[in-house]
Amino acid sequence: MSITEMMMNVLEQSGLMPLWQAVAPWLALDERQLIFVIATPVFVAVALWEYRKIRNNPQLMDTREAIRNFALGAGYQITELLFAGLIAFPVFAFAYQHRLFDLELNAFTVLLTFFGVEICFYWMHRCSHRMRWFWAAHVVHHSSQRMNYSTAMRQNATNIFNGNWLFYVPLALLGLNPVWIGVIFALSLVYQFFIHTTLVGRLPKWIELVFNTPSHHRVHHGRNPGYIDRNYGGILIIWDRLFGTFIDEDLQDPPQYGITTAIPNNRLITLWTHEYVDLFRDMARSANWRERLQRLWQPPEWRRPAPRQEDMAGDRSSLPRQG
Repeated sequence: MSITEMMMNVLEQSGLMPLWQAVAPWLALDERQLIFVIATPVFVAVALWEYRKIRNNPQLMDTREAIRNFALGAGYQITELLFAGLIAFPVFAFAYQHRLFDLELNAFTVLLTFFGVEICFYWMHRCSHRMRWFWAAHVVHHSSQRMNYSTAMRQNATNIFNGNWLFYVPLALLGLNPVWIGVIFALSLVYQFFIHTTLVGRLPKWIELVFNTPSHHRVHHGRNPGYIDRNYGGILIIWDRLFGTFIDEDLQDPPQYGITTAIPNNRLITLWTHEYVDLFRDMARSANWRERLQRLWQPPEWRRPAPRQEDMAGDRSSLPRQG
């Protein structure tokens, strides 16, 4: 029985099936989305537990920002529900229909899908920092000056339009089941929620060696010069070790969080779009079409005007960061 069938049984037994049938045609709710729906109450419960631990420390927690972070996450989920079926799913279906290999669904191919999703996530995440078009969507996740569980919910509603899901399409083209690609991707994001915290210190060495941990991910969110653009892994940290992007957390140099450019305000629409606005403004100011197009795939700092001093004044996030 698939996750969708199990969910349908629950809806039928609870008497909610008529409501579901009324709204389902407008949503692209699949196994991947169901995992997020089921996990959300857990996220809220864990975030509330953490909140009680750190609420009196303004460097670790700001109540208004935490609420805003969950609102950002809700916006991300809504656009995924409404538009994934129209934009991403047809591409995956087309790729799988023209797959190169017929791979039977079994324990081995599920394990192969896990490693495939992990390596695709690494390169997608790395490109999300080193290519400005993808950074325009990802920046919202890094724009908080705090690291807590609510920060994990800080996602961009434009992700489905930004196209970072294209990094996973080759897996379907190879013949890996698109449903399981989505399920493993969702489970990876669920895992990553739990590494957005300052309450968990170093874990045993063998875990730190293989898996992405809170310590490794604090480095990833750091704006310290030595921490910038490091530790891109999802569940595993082995890809960073393999491709030279890994760095350990230095307890003598704790991470400072934030981004380089001041954000005009904290309205949701601004948080979602401010980097797109800056990107298109810089494209408009470019000398020629070649430079305009280059701005889409060059790193975020490429030929970017230095922040004005008046914009940086009083903003702790306006420190050197490459992406």
